[in-house]
Amino acid sequence: MTTVQLAGIVAEVSGEGMPVVLIHGLGGTANTYEPLMEALSSYRVIRIDMPGSGRSPVPHDAPTIESFASDIVRAVRSLAVERAHFVGHSLGTIVCQKIAADNPALVASLALYGALTEPPEGARTGLGKRAQMARAGEMSEIADQIVGATLAPGTRSSQPAVAAFVRESVMRQNPEGYARTCEALAKAERVDSRLISVPTLLVTGENDPVAPVAMARELADAIAGASLHVLAQCGHWSLVERPAECSRKLVEFLRRVER
Repeated sequence: MTTVQLAGIVAEVSGEGMPVVLIHGLGGTANTYEPLMEALSSYRVIRIDMPGSGRSPVPHDAPTIESFASDIVRAVRSLAVERAHFVGHSLGTIVCQKIAADNPALVASLALYGALTEPPEGARTGLGKRAQMARAGEMSEIADQIVGATLAPGTRSSQPAVAAFVRESVMRQNPEGYARTCEALAKAERVDSRLISVPTLLVTGENDPVAPVAMARELADAIAGASLHVLAQCGHWSLVERPAECSRKLVEFLRRVER
């Protein structure tokens, strides 16, 4: 594995084969995808820390979904990638949709976990308040709220290590970077699904309050040929709540795409 800095983005690159680009969500980092790495051992995996998240520096200008997408495309192309599978979680699913809509030649397929169309009005307001909390130095309070609200009840009770991972992932974010990412998500608008023409897999948890099953079904219906899989007793952090099933679904999907 090699850690590289690409146009304001820190990424981890490992393996050989068809490239797979992994884009995390709000409060996540490249580590969100650690549970998938063994399953992706036959691919060239590019794990992104989005601008302002994890080890990537806070961008000078206020980020947007459009800037996230363009920054990631520029970084991926700097690695001489001409075509890749793109995998996203939460906020990362909107970024993946934007990349696929604007760069169809680059995207071979999409796999979207906890997929979002756009935040409802209540969520937009909540994200603005969360940005204020981050700037006030209340990252631990934010982390506790996220663990309590977005993991499935069974995950919190039976998988304390998962709850600890999510809490730590949020707490270790740069507060200003996290605040700006909240604000970018709060302003996100729906990507025109008619512009997405690649094979698409959607995986969502039945207990996901951030990207509920109804939203995933709506998106699956809007993207031609998309398939949807619902994980029982799973919340929003499906990649760490149900890693084995997420890995299996992704590998099965990629094998079908590559036939």
